[in-house]
Amino acid sequence: MTQREFYTMVIENQMDGTEISDEMVAFAKEAIAKLDERNAKKASKESKTQIANKPIIEAISRVLTDEPMLASKIAELCEISTQKASALVKKVEGVQSVDVKVKGKGTQKGYFLA
Repeated sequence: MTQREFYTMVIENQMDGTEISDEMVAFAKEAIAKLDERNAKKASKESKTQIANKPIIEAISRVLTDEPMLASKIAELCEISTQKASALVKKVEGVQSVDVKVKGKGTQKGYFLA
């Protein structure tokens, strides 16, 4: 049970046979407000990884054209791994993907700017 679940149960008076006072309900509401505030503060900050990936995403956006390009080609041009290119290309604004048939490898995703 998480803290939020516990406090919500207190507020809704769902504790099994336990008498819940108004003070307890007020405390639970205040605790949930603090949890919300902490979560909002955490969500507003960028992580170290997000900060490190920003220049890579910008480089990918400069490489993309209106012609579909495989993640392996994007990785080669940006000098990063194919896995990283495949993950970060989806974060570029305005990017779209299409299935591209590659001889000997089957169907792969091709990314382009719309």
